[in-house]
This record gives sequence, structure tokens and C-alpha cells, in this order.
Amino acid sequence: MRIALFATCLADALFPESATSTVRLLERLGHEVVFPPKQTCCGQMHVNTGYQAEALPLVRHHVEAFESGPSWDVAVAPSGSCVGSVRHQHAMVARRYGDESLATRAEEVASRTYELSELLVDVLGVTDVGAYYPHRVTYHPTCHSLRMLRVADKPLQLLRLVRGMTLIELPAAESCCGFGGTFALKNSETSTAMLADKMGNVLSTGAEVCSAGDSSCLMHIGGGLSRLRSGVRTVHLAEILASTEKIGSNA
Repeated sequence: MRIALFATCLADALFPESATSTVRLLERLGHEVVFPPKQTCCGQMHVNTGYQAEALPLVRHHVEAFESGPSWDVAVAPSGSCVGSVRHQHAMVARRYGDESLATRAEEVASRTYELSELLVDVLGVTDVGAYYPHRVTYHPTCHSLRMLRVADKPLQLLRLVRGMTLIELPAAESCCGFGGTFALKNSETSTAMLADKMGNVLSTGAEVCSAGDSSCLMHIGGGLSRLRSGVRTVHLAEILASTEKIGSNA
């Protein structure tokens, strides 16, 4: 299968390992990964903060960058929140501002755009990706992947088959970590309280690593854990799944 990588802003600017690991994993599974060079921000931040009119040009640009035609079969992003925006916001924004043609095109792009665990389990039909990661890991299911995309336990299906890894259940796993993009800035006290609860649950597991499918949530949780000097690291799901004995597994 020919797969287009939707890298996301956060991966491009701060966490490139999530994108490069996605590529390495998919190529190891025998697929061709291409990078649409015109891609930029999908507009999620603008929509979520109330700037929908300003998001419209970004929606149009994303659609133009990812309209597949004969070039690729599906698109994938290592981010539940960005895929959630493509899937649930793009056509809505286009229709709100009277562009039905763009809305229809956005729906077509959305129908071919997947979060990583969705792509692996639902489209490619694989749960054992041949990964090796000899660490104690707990998994935080991010809000957008859980509630918007409804990926359910697909990430856990993948993690349970990682060799050498001990997967530890996270108490109150479905509780939000408190990030929520600009929510963490506008409602910092509430966000900090939610983060404290999440960190307490992570630390109670005795895990070495907290993983998730969104770098944004990992940035929030990881920042808190580092300030506590807890020694617990945050590692994106894609990095764990891309790890093997041959290439090393100390991510």
C-alpha cells in the first residue's frame, strides 16, 4: 500500500521521532510511505480556539495537499487530535462558510485519513508489528483518539504483542490529562490539577515509560513528570512499535 504521511505541526517542530518512527514502522511492514510536501497546519488549533474563519484557508490547503487521486491510497498521522480535526471539523468549517464543494472534498480526504493504530489494526489488519521494547510501560488513551475517533483498545492490542515489554494498566486511564491545547493556557489552574491526578496515576504503576498516541498530551504529561524528577519518560506509541532488537529499543 502507498501511504501518505501527515506529519503534523508538533512532530515537525518539536517531536520528529513520532513521524520518523511511523515511517520506519510502515516501511518495515512492507508499505511505501510518501510525504506530500505542501502540507502545513491542519487548522485544529484555530477551530478549537474559536477562529473558524481563519481556519478555512488551512482546511482548503490541507485538502489540496492530501487529495489522493492516483498518488496514494490512504494518509496516516501519529496524532489522534489532528486526525480528529480532519475527520470531524474540516467539512463542518467549509459548510459553515458556504463552500459545499470544499466540504465534499474534505469528506473524501477524511475518509482516507487514519490515526496510526487505526491504520494498523483496521486497514492493514496487523496487531503484531514485530516490535521489541524491554521496558515497563503504561498507556494513556488520549481524549481525541478515545472520544472522537473511538479507537477503543486498538493501541493496547498493538502494545500487548510487543516483545520484552511489560504493559501495566493505568488507573483512571480515560481521564483527561488536562492539556487540551490552549485550554492549558487559558485554564491553567484546572489543567494543572488534572495533570496532577494523571501524574499520580502514572507514578502509581511503577512504569518506566508512559506512552500515548498524541505528542501533545505526552508533552504535557512529560513536562510535569520531568519537573517532579520522577525518572518516568514519555514515549510516543509509534516509537515503541518501531523499536526492534536490531535497531535498539532504548527510546
